[in-house]
Amino acid sequence: MTQTSVNDIEFRSVTKNYGAVTAVKNIELAVPKGAFLALLGPSGCGKTTCLRMIGGFEQPSEGEVMIAGTPMRGVPAYRRPVNMVFQHYALFPHFDVENNVAYGLRQLRPRLPAAEITKRVASALEMVRLGGFAKRRIHELSGGQQQRVALARALVNRPSVLLLDEPLAALDKNLRTAMQIELQTIQRELGITFVLVTHDQEEALSMSDLVCVMNAGRIVQLAPPQEVYDNPADLFVAGFVGKTNRLEGEIEARGTDRCMVRLGNGLTITAPVKRELSTGKAILSVRPEAIALSTATDATANVLKGRVTNRIFLGSSVEYCVAVPGIGDVLVTTERQPAETGLHDPGTEVALGFDPQTVHIFSA
Repeated sequence: MTQTSVNDIEFRSVTKNYGAVTAVKNIELAVPKGAFLALLGPSGCGKTTCLRMIGGFEQPSEGEVMIAGTPMRGVPAYRRPVNMVFQHYALFPHFDVENNVAYGLRQLRPRLPAAEITKRVASALEMVRLGGFAKRRIHELSGGQQQRVALARALVNRPSVLLLDEPLAALDKNLRTAMQIELQTIQRELGITFVLVTHDQEEALSMSDLVCVMNAGRIVQLAPPQEVYDNPADLFVAGFVGKTNRLEGEIEARGTDRCMVRLGNGLTITAPVKRELSTGKAILSVRPEAIALSTATDATANVLKGRVTNRIFLGSSVEYCVAVPGIGDVLVTTERQPAETGLHDPGTEVALGFDPQTVHIFSA
C-alpha cells in the first residue's frame, strides 16, 4: 500500500555497481512533491544512473529508491508512476502526432475507451501548444515541435514524476531557451515533479528550483540554484557551476569569522570564513562578474594590477583575460552599458578590484 510521503522521490543509501565499477556511492536524496530538480555534473558522475534507477531501467545494488513513499525494488518501469522524455525523443516515424501521443494510453489495461483516449491526447497537445498538429507526420515537424510531441506523450499518462534525460541537447540556442521557459511553465501548471539530467550549468540554474551537483558518483551539493552559485560547497562546485578564478595563496592568520591570505604577488586579502579551513596553502575563488575592471592606478585594498591579453565580445557583456604578475591569468566579465562604446584593448594596463565579501576561501 502506498504510504503518505512529503517527498515524491527518495534515495536511501543507494549504491549502484557495474561489476567492479561503482557508478553511484551511498546516495541520500529527497525530492519534495512538485519540485523541479536538476541532476547536474560532468560525464560519468552518476546522474543518468540515478535517473534510470528512478525510472526502473536499473535496480540499485544496495539501498532503496522510493517513489511517493513506496519502495520500488523489483517494480518494472512500466508499473512505476513515472514517464521519461529521452534526449533523442524516440518518436515513431510511421505514426502521426496523434498516434505517437496516444501510444502509451493504448497499452493500459484495462483498456481506456476510444473517446477518453482522444480527449486526453487533445488535452496533452493543447498543453504543449500543438493543438492543430494532431495529423502531422513526425518528419513534417521542426526539432522543437518534435520535442513537444515527446513531452505530450510523456505527460498524457499523467505521471507523478516526469524524467527528462537532456531533452534539449539537440536544439539550437534560441529554441533551447524558448523550450526551457516552456518546460518551466508546464511544470508549474501541472504541479508534478520534474527531474532533469543535464551537464549544462546554465540550463540547470535557469530551469530548476533545486540543483543536485554530482561528482564521481556522489552528491557534492543539493540546494536552490542561487545557493549553489553564490555559496559553492567546494572548489569543484565553484569551478563547475559557472566560471570562477582560482587565486592561490598562503593563510597568514585565521580568526573565527575572517581569514588573511597572502597571494603570490604579495597582496594580502582579508575575507570571511564560510567553511572549515586547514592552515597552509589556500585557494581563493572569485567569480569573473564580481571583479571591477578599470584603468585607474589607485592603490586601494584588494586591487590587482595587470595587462589585458585577450578580449571576448559577447554582445551584452565583454570578457577580458588579464595577466597579473605573480598570480597568472584572471578572467573578468563586465556588463556593457547602452551608451558604452570604448572597450579595453589587449595590452592595456588595468586594475582589478573586488569586494572581499564575494570571495570564497578553500583549503588547497
